[in-house]
Amino acid sequence: MNQRTVILGAGESGTGAAILAKHLNHDVFVSDFGKIQPKYVTELTEAGIAFEHGNHTEEKILNADLAIISPGIPTKAPIVQKLLNKGVKLISEIEFGAQHTKATLIGITGTNGKTTTTLLTHHLLHKAGYSVGIAGNIGNSLARQVIQDTHTHYVIELSSFQLDYMFETKLDYAVLLNISPDHLDRYNTYQDYIDSKFRITQNQTQSDTFIYCADSDPITNYLKQNTVQAKSIPFTYQSELEEGAWADQDTFHILLNQPKIKFKMNLNQLTISGKHNTYNSMAASIVASSLLIRNEVIRESLMDFKNIEHRLEFVTAVKGVDYINDSKATNVNSAWYALESMHKPVIWIAGGIDKGNDYASLVPLVKEKVRILICLGKNNIALHQAFSKHVDMIINVQTAKEAVQVANGMAFKNEAVLLSPACASFDLFESYEDRGRQFKYEVRNL
Repeated sequence: MNQRTVILGAGESGTGAAILAKHLNHDVFVSDFGKIQPKYVTELTEAGIAFEHGNHTEEKILNADLAIISPGIPTKAPIVQKLLNKGVKLISEIEFGAQHTKATLIGITGTNGKTTTTLLTHHLLHKAGYSVGIAGNIGNSLARQVIQDTHTHYVIELSSFQLDYMFETKLDYAVLLNISPDHLDRYNTYQDYIDSKFRITQNQTQSDTFIYCADSDPITNYLKQNTVQAKSIPFTYQSELEEGAWADQDTFHILLNQPKIKFKMNLNQLTISGKHNTYNSMAASIVASSLLIRNEVIRESLMDFKNIEHRLEFVTAVKGVDYINDSKATNVNSAWYALESMHKPVIWIAGGIDKGNDYASLVPLVKEKVRILICLGKNNIALHQAFSKHVDMIINVQTAKEAVQVANGMAFKNEAVLLSPACASFDLFESYEDRGRQFKYEVRNL
């Protein structure tokens, strides 16, 4: 009898997992409590895969031999709890896909910078001539790609939710960029979240590589108490290293010992600016150097890389005022990096669904750089409480159009209007992408 595989969630991750399971001749059923996008409805239908949306039919789910859970579904969801209570094995789509490839796997996680570093690492490998796929939170699902499995390498962006349901996957390269409080609505404690991030190193051996930021206290404190089997290579802004990557005032360096590799590059040659992007560039470059990609290729790749939409994306300048779309900044740490990279006085647009945010770390930057705070959200009390003493004015708005018009009316020449919300978007928008695109549309209408 064929294995009964149930997939919870039918976005790119869930649909890709369903297509792979069907390819493997499993008895497949897909269930999404929300509405499935039309393109995935069409794909599931054409593949002959049974599915439902708007409901979880327990008799069709709880008889699973294997359940594959999409990252947006919390462990505390009733249907997940019932599967766990029945002893059904639950895994992520990444775990499922990784079982069916012999390619080199490069996993990248962190509270911030995952997408940029994943895209940059993919860009470096692609430019060097590797057959490389990109998966995880971006691109096509890994499960979908391994059906043909034509790539020799996969670069995978991994959220903590995906890592929570990975048990046997061994990553050849594991990158941990940073850890700061986030998703505490999904974890009982901050330590649980930290532990989740470090699952990226599970199953690694001495022949694998762990690349990490030595300037992130939660990472270094964890490493003092726990042993990682893989060869560990740090990157830092603090000091020169015997092995790893470091940045001084205007240059970043890489030094690897086996094989002996030296690389350095002027920071002003990087196409992505800000201290956080230097960290991202160091992490990606360590991967590239470890794979023996030539220094010339690494340098060219860092000089022609284009960052993703909605991440410190320069939109345009209007009457001498820069407009910057950083809608992907859905937590405090992302907003910190955005504000830290600003070199002009800022009108800051923030707000949305607060995930238990502690804004204290932003106060010094806000005092130094922000003149006006525009709160774009249904409930702005926490922002008022945190920053009312530190800015000239706080204004509440309810639409992207209103936010842009208010900013336009208040901004002086040589200032910057920065959308970097530090919050999720779902109170007023469909997603952070929707928020960013509405912002850009209104800016271009000025």
